[in-house]
Amino acid sequence: MNKLLFRVIGFWILLLPFHAHAVLTIEITGGSEAALPIAVVPFGSEGFAAPEDISEVIRNDLASSGRFAPLPKSDLISSPHEKAEINFGDWRLLRSEGLLVGKVSSVDGETYQVQFQLFDVYKSQQLIGKRYQVPASGLRRLAHQISDLVYQTLTGEVGVFSTRLAFVTDMTASDGKKRYTLEVSDADGANPRSVLQSKQPILSPSWSPDGERLAYVSFENGKAEVFVQEMRSGRRDSVAAFKGINSAPAWSPDGKKLALTLSKAGNPEIYVLELATGKLARITHNSQAIDTEPVWMPDGRELVFTSDRGGRPQIYKVSADGGRASRLTFEGRYNASADISPDGRFMAMVHASNGKFYIAVQNLTTGTVQVLTEMGHDESPSFAPNGRIILYATEQNGKGVLAAVSVDGRIHQRLGESGSDVREPAWSPIRK
Repeated sequence: MNKLLFRVIGFWILLLPFHAHAVLTIEITGGSEAALPIAVVPFGSEGFAAPEDISEVIRNDLASSGRFAPLPKSDLISSPHEKAEINFGDWRLLRSEGLLVGKVSSVDGETYQVQFQLFDVYKSQQLIGKRYQVPASGLRRLAHQISDLVYQTLTGEVGVFSTRLAFVTDMTASDGKKRYTLEVSDADGANPRSVLQSKQPILSPSWSPDGERLAYVSFENGKAEVFVQEMRSGRRDSVAAFKGINSAPAWSPDGKKLALTLSKAGNPEIYVLELATGKLARITHNSQAIDTEPVWMPDGRELVFTSDRGGRPQIYKVSADGGRASRLTFEGRYNASADISPDGRFMAMVHASNGKFYIAVQNLTTGTVQVLTEMGHDESPSFAPNGRIILYATEQNGKGVLAAVSVDGRIHQRLGESGSDVREPAWSPIRK
């Protein structure tokens, strides 16, 4: 059975032992030499102590991006919490270009007031400053939001620290049987929670554009079936349970349709499903090939998909209304599992060479391909919503882990979880 059909059916996940409630930790395995030095001073505290260390979350966020080099805490020469307490000359001696200070206070331990200020050390000027009031349960998310503001202020790019990750896990229970879990966590791997647990495999999580729903494939009823689940209420609906394969759901940019792989007519083909009406449109027609893994172009007018119609898996593009497909990939004998950057400029994919599988990115204007990873066991690329980082699944020491790489290949991260395997990552859109 070729790898493409293997991927369509999804049986490979049966081989991957896993543990529910994975707590992922980020490790930078390669960073940018131009990482910006920044000092993140522990925030001051008044009244009831906060249950979250906001400044530590921010510090870890910025470090994990590979774009910043937070000063070690032991190097911090003072602990200012507002501008009047800052001696900028001292901080210049440490060659810190940015300085972040703040305060957290509460009179009841339930509601917290948080303020922060970000300064340009060399200009002695405030770049941004804000005040917030949030419940104790909202402190960690607020910390990620502050990280996003700092990141965007200093780089000019949108931050993604307040986004979420979806991924599939499995574990072997005491009875020797598998237990599968679809999980969602913060972008830093914290706060994991189960969306679905099952004795049967779960595959291909896909976020709706508003981040409020997840589509995925579940085998819980004895066959592949596509579900859509609301994140807030937990309500879910089966939207594709046809005879044969129901696989690889992908949301349209307007959130009204799903592109799917179905074999209801006997051969795996690409279809588009209107969720409100249930209307189904067949997009590809090739009885001699496997067409699968559809993704939408950002304008919603075209679909990109994997097909072996040329003899080996390659990536093609077709109108979302159907028609003649055109081939996009020509470098190498195997390219599959495409994902498109939010601006439509780049395509991430799995690229095979000498029997190993890597994450590569193709410039859709020039056609230039750059291989970004080195492990050779890589799959399931997913762009961050700012288009700068690609999340993917790989293996380390025989175990499945998640990893990420920047589009230019300079920054590498690994999101490891002790004793478990992780697969099928999907990066959420930016939270509103």
